[in-house]
Amino acid sequence: MTSDPLSVLNAPRRALGPALGRVGAGAMLAPAFFRRLVRTREWALTILAAFAGIAAAALVALMNAIADSAHRALFALQPGDRLSGVTLLDQPISVFWPMVGGGVLALTMWVWARVGRGEVVDPIEANAIHGGRMSFRDSAILALQTLISNGFGASVGLEAGYTQIAAGTASRAGAWLKLRREDLRVIVGCGAAGAIAAAFNGPFTGAFYAFELVLAQYAIGFVAPVMAASIAATIAMRAFGGAPFSLAIQTTHNVTAWDFPWFILLGIFCAVIGIGWMRMVPLIERGLSMARVSRFVRPIAGGALVGLLGAVNIQTLSGGHGAISTVLFSHMALDAVLIFAALKLLASAISLGAGFRGGLFFSSLLVGALIGRALALIVETFAPNIMPDETAFTLVGMGAMAAAVIGAPLTMSFLVLETTSDYALTGAVLAASITANMIVREAFGYSFSTWRFHLRGETIRSARDVGWVRALTVERLMRRDPAVAPHTLNIGEFQERFPLGSRQRVALTDEQGRFYGLVVVAEAHAEGFDDAMPVMSIAHDNDQALLASMSIKEAMAVFDETESDTLAVLDDLQHRKLLGTLKEAYATRRYAEEMEKAHGVRL
Repeated sequence: MTSDPLSVLNAPRRALGPALGRVGAGAMLAPAFFRRLVRTREWALTILAAFAGIAAAALVALMNAIADSAHRALFALQPGDRLSGVTLLDQPISVFWPMVGGGVLALTMWVWARVGRGEVVDPIEANAIHGGRMSFRDSAILALQTLISNGFGASVGLEAGYTQIAAGTASRAGAWLKLRREDLRVIVGCGAAGAIAAAFNGPFTGAFYAFELVLAQYAIGFVAPVMAASIAATIAMRAFGGAPFSLAIQTTHNVTAWDFPWFILLGIFCAVIGIGWMRMVPLIERGLSMARVSRFVRPIAGGALVGLLGAVNIQTLSGGHGAISTVLFSHMALDAVLIFAALKLLASAISLGAGFRGGLFFSSLLVGALIGRALALIVETFAPNIMPDETAFTLVGMGAMAAAVIGAPLTMSFLVLETTSDYALTGAVLAASITANMIVREAFGYSFSTWRFHLRGETIRSARDVGWVRALTVERLMRRDPAVAPHTLNIGEFQERFPLGSRQRVALTDEQGRFYGLVVVAEAHAEGFDDAMPVMSIAHDNDQALLASMSIKEAMAVFDETESDTLAVLDDLQHRKLLGTLKEAYATRRYAEEMEKAHGVRL
């Protein structure tokens, strides 16, 4: 019996068919299996968070290595030196590198604009509006721009790039697993926590950075994954060569109750300076705009100005972590401290106002340390019997200024605790940080991150999840088939069209669908009305209505103001075209359901 050549060739395939089918099915089911596991088991989400922390540490190590290499190549630094930590450069021409970096950054901005990409969503905005969804590509570009800015010497820190790329990577992994909204927000917080923990060798610092800034709440269900990410990142960073910005400081003076009034006063000073600092950034941006400097030329102009400030004091360049060691361990005169603080404030504000990418985390630590040292020197000059500990004042100022600008008092307190292991000093930092943060919130209302959103027209005050409120619009909730009648009818004609019990309310419109009011059918059938009376005479809410674009929160405010239980929904106030109706009872129920889902945390 002869065999068909094709059947012979296909025999192995037919024999392996069931096995290949099983493998293929397993491969297709694997993501679904992992997804179910992470969605239903807290320990699985915690393991995923730990991997997010390890990835964050690897990204921090990579970015730090690139930035250090750029500093050594461009500024002729010795291995181990930091740009903001040196007092003199061998090559004076190096102060022109920020301007060159501005040109490179402008090129990336031009390419970014040509491919049609807009504003990059950072972790705070992602968790507040987008349910934790971030673009990995956008995050990578922002991290690259941060490296360019810092690597060429602009007065910005790398922490914005660290948290952006780490949180973006975590968000991408969570999206691949199709995590639910709340779990995705937690994973984004874990990525940011891992980045900060790896950078500072501080698991509690990283964890509370996530709690205060990226998640904007403390919850039992968040503790395990966030702490797992921070601890995993801290351990992994040691394997990658150690945290790039860790400090080990010993204080020589025990903090007493008599020191606290001075620390509270320091917190007040830091709050006032922090508010002025944050307002300075948009003023510089506005000044460049009024001078008609193109958006793509601003980084070059800003880099030139920063280079001039670097010629006065080279330590104003870069993030400022190396300079913190100088402030902590060297003796500086009062005038030198104040000049250094003013130059750093101005350099960082110019850098950000001109379009350089980066953050104020490191810069705020440095400026706060300088303000704390300045106050200690002033007290020492005018009240020498008090004998203030300059190191303690420096650390308290460091925490208070960062709390004022970044908006995370507990994060800064744990940073000092993990730096000094001094619980009494940590209490002082906490008191000053809370004072500074409270004054900023009352007098200004924003941290630097949320201030940037305000300048863009957003109303975000924190990473608290408000995206569900924006997504739940009146257009989604309204009834689209309301009963309508011409507004020219009289009451008799209206009664014939809508017998008692046929409808509760009827909207009055004209031929173009323009809204004129709502009529309660039961009222139209009440005794005492002349059938010839126009039905418009008993219409309600003819000047009160909802817009389809309103969020449910805005709609609830309109219901409270009008005291109506049903309102018409219009396209806009000018054309007043009727689109539907919405009942207050239904809107209230949906609002409660969505709020419960948005803030429901696994305990």
